[in-house]
Amino acid sequence: MSRSRLFALREPLPRSVSLPLGLVMPAVVLGAWCVATYGGLAPADFLPSPSETVRGTLQLFIEHDLARAIWVSTQRILIAFLLASAIALPLGVLMGAFEPVNRLFEPIMAPLRYMPISAFIPLLFLWFGIYESQKIAFLFLGVFVYLLPVVVTAIRAVPEELVQTSLTLGASRGQVIRSILLPAALPEIFDSFRVMNAISWTYVILAEAVNPEHGLGYMVELARTHQKASWSFAGLLVIGGIGLVTDGLIRAVSSILFRWREKAS
Repeated sequence: MSRSRLFALREPLPRSVSLPLGLVMPAVVLGAWCVATYGGLAPADFLPSPSETVRGTLQLFIEHDLARAIWVSTQRILIAFLLASAIALPLGVLMGAFEPVNRLFEPIMAPLRYMPISAFIPLLFLWFGIYESQKIAFLFLGVFVYLLPVVVTAIRAVPEELVQTSLTLGASRGQVIRSILLPAALPEIFDSFRVMNAISWTYVILAEAVNPEHGLGYMVELARTHQKASWSFAGLLVIGGIGLVTDGLIRAVSSILFRWREKAS
């Protein structure tokens, strides 16, 4: 493959090139990690070796029930995500379809996107306490403020000629929303779930940091109190691995639900 073709703008790579290329940086990072740890360049309490990290991961699974912690955090994320979607999707559709609704809600929704979610923790303590409700409320807020504008933008991105043609043919506004706006916007909305998934796994440790009971936040706190760097690295790798797996699942479901988009492209 020629260099000009290899670096063509926005040109997809053949599988024979993309797969080896995707392994280069992970191999470089792993190699540097091995050199730094096995070569004695970094102390074990500062940077654990790959084998120590694997050992720490097994310890967390066997001795501290890491599998249950993963399940608890997954449940919290799933509940928060479903609640956020149940509100953000219909509200976003109305805001994107009807400008009066958008003018009504935009002044209070827009500033939320620029506020650090962590700043709401003291308020969430007052409103929901320090137990399960507070954790789910925090994750809900983190997903909702980012999902809502995505839905609004996706609805507004539907070509206007499709809407006007439907109205000309006698469709009601409700029929246009159900038959034109939603089907056209759903692929983009569903793609945004990958970003919401990443946000959720980023925030779950912060949500579980206060009064940690089970969950991955509890494992992170356990690593801190025991001063186990290998456990901290194990937690990071586990969360990253879960994120990649769930991202792959969302992409797979998207390719099944919106196969017509893949064929069109």
